[in-house]
Amino acid sequence: MSAQAVLFDLPGPQARRRQRIGTVVGAVLVLGLVGLGLWRLASNGQLDPARWAVLFDPAAGVPQALGEALLNTLAAAAVGMVAATVLGALLAVGRLSDHVWVRVPVGVVVEFFRAVPLLILILFCLLYLPTVGIPMNPFRALVLGLTLYNMAVLAEIFRAGILSVDKGQREAAMALGMRKTQVMTLVLLPQAVRRMLPVLVAQLVVLLKDSSLGFIVGYVELLRQARSLVEFFNFQFGNLYTFQLYVAAAVIYIVVNVTLSQVAKVVERRTRSNAKTAAVTAPTDPTSTITPGAGAPV
Repeated sequence: MSAQAVLFDLPGPQARRRQRIGTVVGAVLVLGLVGLGLWRLASNGQLDPARWAVLFDPAAGVPQALGEALLNTLAAAAVGMVAATVLGALLAVGRLSDHVWVRVPVGVVVEFFRAVPLLILILFCLLYLPTVGIPMNPFRALVLGLTLYNMAVLAEIFRAGILSVDKGQREAAMALGMRKTQVMTLVLLPQAVRRMLPVLVAQLVVLLKDSSLGFIVGYVELLRQARSLVEFFNFQFGNLYTFQLYVAAAVIYIVVNVTLSQVAKVVERRTRSNAKTAAVTAPTDPTSTITPGAGAPV
C-alpha cells in the first residue's frame, strides 16, 4: 500500500473528472484575464515596440541608469544579508543560552527590532545617528536599517531551526566531551541550516525587495532610478514610458530573486547529498566502544 493511500483516499473516476474540469476551467479563466489585460494594453498603445525600444537604447541612457541602480541595490542587499545573517545567528545562540543575564537582554533586543517597522529604522538611522556623532549617509542608513530588522527575524529562524534538531544529537555530543560552544557550532548549527535553508532564503529575498525603501532616504537603488527616469521622460515626452520603465524594474527584481532562489536550491541539494554521502561512508565498527570525553576537543 502506498503512502498516499494511507494518508487519504485516492480519488475515484468522477472525482478525477471533476478535478480535470476544474483545472481546465481555471486555466481558461486565467488565460482570458491575461488576454484581456494584453488587449487593453495594446488598445492604449502600451505594447508599441517603439515604446519598449527605449529600454535598450544606449543613447537614451536607460540601460546604463538601470544597470547602475541594480548594482547599488545588490550592494546594499549583499551587505545587509551578510551582516543580518551573522548577527541573527549570534542572537539565536544568545536566546538559547543557559544564562538568564544573556538570554533575557537578547530576547528584548530581538523582540524590539522585530516590532519596529523597517521604514522607521531607516529614517532613525539617517536622521538621529548623525546628531550623536555617528556619520551616516543614505547607503549606511539603508544597510543598517535592513540589518537591524532582518537580524531579529533571522534570529527567530535560526532559533527554530536549532530547536528542531533532535535532542539526542546534543546529548551524544555532550557525551563525547564537547563543550557547549562546540556542540552549537559543530553539531546543531550545521544541521539546523540545512533544515531552515528554504525559509532563510525566503527571508533574504524579502530583504532584497525591502532595499527598495532606500528611495525614501535618497539612495539611488532600482526603484528610485526607475521613478527618476519616469519623471524625466514624462517631462520630455509626456506619459509615454511610465509603464515600460516600471515593468523593466519589476522584471529585474524578479530575475534577481528567482536566481537567488535557484542558487539556494542548488546549495540545498549539494548539502543534502554531501550529508547522505558522509552518512553512507562513515566507518562502522560494532566491536568498538566510545569512552565519553576520549579524544574530544577541549
